[in-house]
Amino acid sequence: MFKVIQRNCARSYVWAMAALETGVERKADVVSLQEPPRERAGSGISHVAYDIRKRQRVWTAVLMGSGLTTNDRSDLSKNAGEDVMVVDIKRRGEKLIRIVNIYDQRARETGERPARRLDWQKITRRGGGGSMVLTRDFNAHS
Repeated sequence: MFKVIQRNCARSYVWAMAALETGVERKADVVSLQEPPRERAGSGISHVAYDIRKRQRVWTAVLMGSGLTTNDRSDLSKNAGEDVMVVDIKRRGEKLIRIVNIYDQRARETGERPARRLDWQKITRRGGGGSMVLTRDFNAHS
C-alpha cells in the first residue's frame, strides 16, 4: 500500500510541520504540501523523516529509508513555474506512481493559471503502467 497526505499550509511553518508529523504517525510515503512556508535566506526548512523537494508554492516530501526511488520530472512541470511539481516514485518490484502536486491559483500579474499551461497528455501518460496521484490546493475558488 502507498500512502499520501495532502495539506494546504497557508504559508504556516506550524501547519507544514504538523502535516509532516501526521505523515510520520500515519506512515505516509509522501506528504504533498501546497502554500508551504517561505524560507528565509540561510534558514532552510527540513524534517528528520522526510526528504523534501521544494518549489516556491509546492513541496513534495518523500519518506526517507522507505526504499522508494524518485525522479523529479521537471521536464513535465517546467511551463508552470513554481506552481506544479511532478515526481515519479517507485518501490522495487512495484509499478511506478506519479505524484503531481499542484497549486492552482491565478497569477496576480496576468490572471492566468500556470497549471493550465502544462501538457497534461504527457503528464498522464506513464510508461510501464502504474498509477497517478493528483494533489492540489482544494480551495473553492480554485
